[in-house]
Amino acid sequence: MTSCETSRRPQHLPATVRRPKVASWSTVRARLAGAGRRAAAVVDRTPLRVRLVVAMLALVALAQVVTGVAALAALNRYLTARLDGQLVASAHSTAQQVARSGGLDTRYLVRLDLPGTVYARLSGPDGAHAVDLSTADPSASGRRAPAVPAASAFDAPVTVSGSDGQGRWRLVVEPVPGTDAELTMAVTLDDQAAVERGLAVIDYVVSAVVLVLLGGLGYLLVRASLRPLRQVETVAAAIADGRLDQRVPERDPRTEVGSLGRSLNAMLVRVEEAFRDRAASEAQARASEQRMRRFIADASHELRTPLTSIRGFAELYRQGAATDAADVSRFMRRIEVESARMGLLVDDLLLLARLDQRRSLPYGPVDLAVLGADAVHEARALAPERQIELRTSGACTVDGDEPRLRQVVSNLVANALVHTPAGTPVTVTVAPDTVAPDTIAPDTADSGPAVLLEVADRGPGMTPEHAARAFERFYRADASRTRQTGGNGLGLAVVAAVVGAHGGTVEVETAPGCGAAFRVRLPATARDTTVDVKATVDVKATVDVKATVDMDARADMDDVIDRAGPVHR
Repeated sequence: MTSCETSRRPQHLPATVRRPKVASWSTVRARLAGAGRRAAAVVDRTPLRVRLVVAMLALVALAQVVTGVAALAALNRYLTARLDGQLVASAHSTAQQVARSGGLDTRYLVRLDLPGTVYARLSGPDGAHAVDLSTADPSASGRRAPAVPAASAFDAPVTVSGSDGQGRWRLVVEPVPGTDAELTMAVTLDDQAAVERGLAVIDYVVSAVVLVLLGGLGYLLVRASLRPLRQVETVAAAIADGRLDQRVPERDPRTEVGSLGRSLNAMLVRVEEAFRDRAASEAQARASEQRMRRFIADASHELRTPLTSIRGFAELYRQGAATDAADVSRFMRRIEVESARMGLLVDDLLLLARLDQRRSLPYGPVDLAVLGADAVHEARALAPERQIELRTSGACTVDGDEPRLRQVVSNLVANALVHTPAGTPVTVTVAPDTVAPDTIAPDTADSGPAVLLEVADRGPGMTPEHAARAFERFYRADASRTRQTGGNGLGLAVVAAVVGAHGGTVEVETAPGCGAAFRVRLPATARDTTVDVKATVDVKATVDVKATVDMDARADMDDVIDRAGPVHR
């Protein structure tokens, strides 16, 4: 191996000298961030009342520490300044005594109320100690003394430690007048330190007592202040359980809790209304679905009856049951009657569908008295044995669709004829309405005078249950739905729909054994209305067809079937 190859080989240095393991700034920052997140997590898990009390105590403790430190510093400055004045005065007086007597003795040591141990030293110009005195132990003067610095300062007292390293002294150097000697005088700071320690102990004890009392009172105060929040929590839990009528107690809205409670109550009112609306909407949807199912079933039943009759007569004709021209004519007449009945049902359903779509009707002046008179004349022709009376006070003009209003009057009179026994009197009244105008439907454009149309009978009446559903579509009090006890159940539904389209109201007043009175109120104010869609039902023809319907058609067909023998289908 050559030397060049040797030089190119990597040098494997010891691990201790490769790279120093110094944490990068990103690592330190990540550690600090992690510690901050952990501290934040601990704070988040701590209850609010505990955090408030701890924060209050921390602030009070900090204030007490700062106040105590400032007070101790001020006391130290004050005591030191007073001691310095006494020490300087004592040193000056003692120096004067030494100058007069020529030496230093305890007799010439002027203390001037200096506290603690006083130390004095008289030094010559060469630095030799002439005398060294201490008031603590004059016989052993060197046992407790300050550590005198080599460089003496004459301008102000200084603080030095003891010669044995313990304690502190306040020292001053005073020249002796008339000589080259100087007097070093010092006094211990033990008494001053004892006073400061006593004050510090008092401060610590008082601060601790204050913190304990403040912590207890603060906890009670915070707990009482947070009681409204607990009430909010209780109300929220009750609402979560489904009791939406719960509310937060009202407080002064000028406070934070009062403002929060008022806002929360307003929100709860809206939430309750929303839930109530949703429940009502769901109930309405379920009821609508049930009505739709019942409507489809009733419509199917009503349409099946004439269709079955038509198919039966046609099948009888096909199988040769008609033996002569009279039977053929009879079958055709029955088929025509059933077709007309089915056409009436389809026309009523078409009219109701158009009115449900709120299509406008052709409006014009219509005299309800004339319509009532026509309906009475037709009813007398159909039921001559009945007493049918018309009561009117003259012209009672309303704005509306004449064919539709004629259908309303005809349906009400026909309902009275069908659902009352033979010979029951019927009264038709058309007159201006004397009831307050606010009985008119709220969606009408006018709230002025109205016209009253009433069809009353003295029949058996209806129970409250039947009266409440009298205007429902396909509703009949007879559950068997036989032809002898009524029509297809759309007459009063058409009345309610037409009257509602004209901005009026319809109601029934009845009781078992007291007859029934159907009252229709229509606005009497004239209006000009554009024709959008016109219903194609010929009401006059409908009345004529209804008058010719043979209620015994089913019995006639049964007679023909019996004569023709069994029919194989």
